[in-house]
Amino acid sequence: MTRVLSAVGRLPVEEATELLTRAGVELREVRCSPATPAAELIGHLRGCVAVIAGMERYSGEVFAAVPELRHIARLGVGYDAVDVDAATAAGVLVSTVPGTLDAAVADLTFALILDLARRVSFHDRSVRRGEWNQVRGVDVWRKTLGLVGLGRIGRAVATRAKGFEMRLLAYEPYPDLAFVQEHGVELVSLEELLRQSDFVSLHLPLSAATVKFLNAERLALMKPTAYLINTARGGLVDEDALEAALREGRIAGAGLDVRAVEPPRDNRFAQFDTVVLTPHIASNTAETRRAMALMAVDNVLRVLRGERPHGLVNPEAWERAAAAEAQRSQRPARRRSPRPSAC
Repeated sequence: MTRVLSAVGRLPVEEATELLTRAGVELREVRCSPATPAAELIGHLRGCVAVIAGMERYSGEVFAAVPELRHIARLGVGYDAVDVDAATAAGVLVSTVPGTLDAAVADLTFALILDLARRVSFHDRSVRRGEWNQVRGVDVWRKTLGLVGLGRIGRAVATRAKGFEMRLLAYEPYPDLAFVQEHGVELVSLEELLRQSDFVSLHLPLSAATVKFLNAERLALMKPTAYLINTARGGLVDEDALEAALREGRIAGAGLDVRAVEPPRDNRFAQFDTVVLTPHIASNTAETRRAMALMAVDNVLRVLRGERPHGLVNPEAWERAAAAEAQRSQRPARRRSPRPSAC
């Protein structure tokens, strides 16, 4: 029986598990995290041809120790926890679940914008303490929203912002020009976006090129009345620089769903009443988790059938595997020597 590991523990919908069972797949359920040691992860992966992966880390060490592993099916759209080059070299496919969580992340992004502007969390805590302190907020209507990244999620945020008649700025090297024109998005440089925006929302993948993308120099470009929202990856922000900017009042506040290390080793941002903190919940809705689980399972089953998965990150590995399979199928069958007759 084919064995698949669920490193996220029990899949969020029974339907996803049943699809694997009906296909003759044995599902091994464990729960890993970014802090799971490589040796422990390797032990879980033994005998598995695929893994439905969370945020645990997949390195060259893991691939070398588990040569039977052929597919990492991410239960998400980010893949910064996977050494993709090492996976490709080992012939391991890496897939994601594109399009499944755009709406949920965009919803939380806008929830953080509204919370920061109207100080919802602050007032909730105050009233629970028996106080009746009315701290003045700011409008969201017709303010300027800067989207750093205009991919699927950035575009979903933009459509929500139009309902508030917001001016939309975007920094995006490869924009969907039809969307830009239809929604009146202004494509600008990163520097101009940071200078003009009342709300800056990050929607970039985390890679070697984007680690601490929002550093002290770039934070210094933001208006002192502006707010930062990050529902993408914590590593995009230089947390020391952000803490300093908040402490010195160089920006008005921040909404952070993600941290550079998760769970965080410190609670440094809890000191600020102008910061709203959530524990990486952007995609955590019942509808979104169901869609993510079903697509991840579908990706596993596609690869087992010899079909290309959705959201393939490293097509080079797929092409190499397809070429090797084609070469094998063209080889003439080996002629067996006649078995000697018994004497």
